[in-house]
Amino acid sequence: MTEVTTAPDRSSLGPRKALMRSHLPGEPSMWFFVIGDLMIFAVYFVAYMYYRGQDHAVFLESQAKLNTDIGAVNTVVLLTSSLFVALGTSAARSGKTADAYRLFWLALAGGALFPVLKAFEYIPEILAGLTPGTNLFFMFYFVMTGMHLCHVFLGLVILSFIVRNLRGPAPPRIILVETGATYWHMVDLLWLVLFALLYLMR
Repeated sequence: MTEVTTAPDRSSLGPRKALMRSHLPGEPSMWFFVIGDLMIFAVYFVAYMYYRGQDHAVFLESQAKLNTDIGAVNTVVLLTSSLFVALGTSAARSGKTADAYRLFWLALAGGALFPVLKAFEYIPEILAGLTPGTNLFFMFYFVMTGMHLCHVFLGLVILSFIVRNLRGPAPPRIILVETGATYWHMVDLLWLVLFALLYLMR
């Protein structure tokens, strides 16, 4: 007698495995936004590199006036916050809502520290007369870091919605968690490039 074998039913793999196989994390609209945003920043990055090559000495001299220590601390702050977001997202997917709630609170607190530190950097610079009108370097510096700061504020609002989503009595919406995480990781990535270009590149 010939033994008949059947392929395993994919539906029996469970909702989490099916989800991992079938979709990109988060809402597709967020990915369109992220890609478009990265393209806009890429234009600024290319323009910055071009004008930096045209007047290298002025850019280097201006770059030396930035507070690299605060920039480095803010980099650690965002990286740590992004780590909490990744861990929180993983916890939410695993059904560990209480853990996810705590981790996203830590991510939100870390993210909120970024604009505070940025204010401690901006205020002395402005009081010293370093403004977007000083030279081309500071025009790029304030425009790009200012745009990024706006993204951080928006990200904090999104993280707040995720925390609220995880706190409610109803099961959390994982798609909302993933969408917010996607945005926050983009914010982190943008800052890493900005920190390298504005503070470290010589």
